[in-house]
Amino acid sequence: MNSKARKITQILDELYPHPEIPLHHTTPYTLLIAVLLSAQCTDKRVNSITPELFALANNPQDMARLGIATIQKIIHTCGLAPTKARAIHALSKILIEKHNGIVPDNFKDLEALPGVGHKTASVVMAQAFGHDAFPVDTHIHRCAKRWELTSGKSIAQTEKDLKAIFPKKSWSKIHLQIIYYARQYCTARNHNTTTCPICQVSRAPRP
Repeated sequence: MNSKARKITQILDELYPHPEIPLHHTTPYTLLIAVLLSAQCTDKRVNSITPELFALANNPQDMARLGIATIQKIIHTCGLAPTKARAIHALSKILIEKHNGIVPDNFKDLEALPGVGHKTASVVMAQAFGHDAFPVDTHIHRCAKRWELTSGKSIAQTEKDLKAIFPKKSWSKIHLQIIYYARQYCTARNHNTTTCPICQVSRAPRP
C-alpha cells in the first residue's frame, strides 16, 4: 500500500472505524433484495420500503407467491419499480428452482440472477458472506478519480485499480467507508476541496 493510500485509510478509520452497511437486512436474501432496490434509489427510501415488503416476504418462497403486481405496489416509490418487481419475482423463483431457496455465495451464480449486476453481487459477497470483494458504485468511482487513485473511465477499471492499491482484507470495509465519506465530505455537487480532508491529502484537482 503506497503512502497516499495509507493516509486515506488512516483518515477513513478515524472517521468510520466500524462502518455498517446502510441498507437494513437480516439475511443474505433480504440484503440481495435491498441492494437490488438501491439502484437509482436512495438507501433511505429503500429502508422505508423494505419493512413492508419483508413483513410479507423475507424469503424466496414467499416472494414468489407474492406476485409481481403486489411487489410493484409496495416498491412503487423506488426508481424503476416495474423492472425491479419483475427481477425480484424472477430471481426468487430461480433461487427456489436452482439453488434450493438459498442465495449462492459465488459471483457466477449471483450475476446470473435477473437484476443482479457485478456491483450488487460484490456487495452480497462481501457483506453477506465475508468474501473479499470491492463493490464500486458512483460515489466510490467519483472519489477514486478525485483522489487520483485511478484514471479509469469505467467502474470496472476503478475496481481493478483500487484492488491493486488496498490490501484484500480491507476491501469490504473501505468500500463502506468511502461511501459514507463521499456522502458527507466529498459530494458530487458543490464540492469544496478545502473542507475535504482526503482531497487535501491527495491534492487531487476537482474533475
